Amino acid sequence: MDEKLKVGILGATGMVGQRFITLLDNHPWFEVVTVAASPRSAGKTYEEAVGGRWKMDTPMPEAVKKLIVLNVNEVEKVASTVDFVFSAVDMTKDEIRAIEEEYAKTETPVVSNNSAHRWTPDVPMVVPEINPEHFEVIAAQKERLGTKRGFIAVKPNCSIQSYAPCLAAWKEFGPKELVVTTYQAISGAGKTFRDWPEMVENIIPYIGGEEEKSEQEPLRVLGKVENGQIVKAELPKITCQCIRVPVLNGHTAAVFINFEKKPTKEQLIQALRDFKGFPQEAELPSAPKQFIQYLEEDNRPQVKLDVDYEHGMGVSIGRLREDSMYDFKFIGLSHNTVRGAAGGAVLCAETLTAKGYITKK
Repeated sequence: MDEKLKVGILGATGMVGQRFITLLDNHPWFEVVTVAASPRSAGKTYEEAVGGRWKMDTPMPEAVKKLIVLNVNEVEKVASTVDFVFSAVDMTKDEIRAIEEEYAKTETPVVSNNSAHRWTPDVPMVVPEINPEHFEVIAAQKERLGTKRGFIAVKPNCSIQSYAPCLAAWKEFGPKELVVTTYQAISGAGKTFRDWPEMVENIIPYIGGEEEKSEQEPLRVLGKVENGQIVKAELPKITCQCIRVPVLNGHTAAVFINFEKKPTKEQLIQALRDFKGFPQEAELPSAPKQFIQYLEEDNRPQVKLDVDYEHGMGVSIGRLREDSMYDFKFIGLSHNTVRGAAGGAVLCAETLTAKGYITKK
């Protein structure tokens, strides 16, 4: 790319905003030129606004420290400085829906980490390896919004990334029923152990809204575009429990699955290893070379050993074996703030750029 696209981050001071900052440091296509946050942060340097709340393992990139934080509510002002924005704002769903549409109407594409627009019929919710064709619905969305280049695209919930890719890889075998339990890291709530000491040596068997997302969002990802909107798939039927566990990064899923056809274990493992999509074919900057790895050891995947596979952009699967009640069972692991949040959104933006949806203003 001759000249980098200018990027803004909405909600730049929060945990996901910080993850965007770290992932976009020295990105070959994108340059963070604008950071926006709540009015209480506006006017400060990014370094001052974040203060002691920097939650990443790596230091704050020098390139953003002195950027002056803009008020995220001053939409025209923020939009005038950038080619597109990533959204990680911390607001109510109604407020998020309104402000993301407001940005889109300034002819600024919005790639969102938020859940507010995941079920808006003409907003694509995409895992780029699985359903990049859903971006075709953007044409209908632009018609509704009255825009020429402005639109909203979203990525799905972090909890589904550890098992939904398997459903795409195994599509030929007809996955029809899943029982899933997710064991979700505290960073999924925007927390560290310092912020949330009661999570040390503790498990909380409830995460608000997660079970419905985990059951329904894979069906939207596996759905199709019809008449200018996304129609979700009918199968597989999914039931899920979501548990918060004392892990910083990494969502694990324990899955039982039934198929319409009866594949062998060897066929399933080969399908995982062979699975790739547009990001791999186009060699996008953030794309994992091997999207799904299968681990043969009985005690893998493990968070400590495997969460950073492919810089956190890959998915690790293990313990695939026949079950006495279901056809098979397996364990999945993905990095919830990289592949499951900011990294997944960055890969969406790279896909949108490669396909011509995001261009210089």
